[in-house]
Amino acid sequence: MDKANRIYKRIQSSRNEMIDMQMKLCSLPAISPSIGGEGEAKKAEVLLDFLKENGRIYGRGVDDNQQDMVASLYALKAFKTEEIIPSHDIGIALVADEEMGSNKGIKYVIDKFNPFRKQDLIIVPDAGNVEGTMIEVAEKSILWLKVKTLGNQTHGSTPEKGINSLKAASYLITELSQLYRLFGKKNPLFDPPISTFEPTKKETNILNINTIPGEDVFYMDCRILPIYNIKKIKDAIRKIAESVENRFKVKIILEDMQNNPASPPTPPDAPVVKALQKAIKEIYGVEGKLYGSGGLTLAAFLRKSQYQAACWSKTGDTAHQPNEYCVIEDMIGDAKVFANIFLQD
Repeated sequence: MDKANRIYKRIQSSRNEMIDMQMKLCSLPAISPSIGGEGEAKKAEVLLDFLKENGRIYGRGVDDNQQDMVASLYALKAFKTEEIIPSHDIGIALVADEEMGSNKGIKYVIDKFNPFRKQDLIIVPDAGNVEGTMIEVAEKSILWLKVKTLGNQTHGSTPEKGINSLKAASYLITELSQLYRLFGKKNPLFDPPISTFEPTKKETNILNINTIPGEDVFYMDCRILPIYNIKKIKDAIRKIAESVENRFKVKIILEDMQNNPASPPTPPDAPVVKALQKAIKEIYGVEGKLYGSGGLTLAAFLRKSQYQAACWSKTGDTAHQPNEYCVIEDMIGDAKVFANIFLQD
């Protein structure tokens, strides 16, 4: 039996063990301390216990895409168990804080240790599709805004004595839909192929029904095609906000919660792209195609540091949804894809 088949068979035999690892990790909450959680330390301890039996890996913790995190670990374990030396030196970075901006995760690792090399094949398993064909090479800019509207609180029976901040904020949300028209260009590399501008989180303004709120806060999540400058987006939002201020006699304060311009894309002919396309074809029998995404993955920070990174996984596309799940065969298949790359010359 050749090396590749030995590795694939070893990965297949780890099926139940991989399921147990997923269940163990999933049972441990990993909510950011900034929103009242205990962080990712408990998950990190489980991973460290596993890694102590599997050589030295540098990392800071774990992000939320467990399927291919586990797949990559068991791809490595197969090599160790079969006593096969891969064609490359292999490193796995287990980093936290991906959902909250990565200041304590990959950004910290790059700034503090910079363990990567320009020739490395860097794969981030944090984007993909159900077919396994999506190789993400570009991302949109991200702008998260906190929008505070200040009016004048009063009793619900005397609205003329106050200024209803909720009414003004609601009107502003409607007016901000103009952004889709003002910045309406398309790029078929991305899905969706447009910039998106959506109100999301809403803070509590008052606790009782019979009070006109004097302050209202909501948040915007903007995913912007790289062709547009974030400053121009903010200027347009400010102009729309000023028109609402004048109409309702309120004060509107805009605050950046996240401001990340798009990083340079990974070239279509980059070695990491070619290696992924070869492995995907070998394992899944499909052609890997290039895509752009609207999410901020760890690859964006790597690309900003001039590393050629690609995102890939074969996913059920249920991340951040109720009843999120991992297809077991995808987890095993993805481990084989990684193993295939480890064996490539």
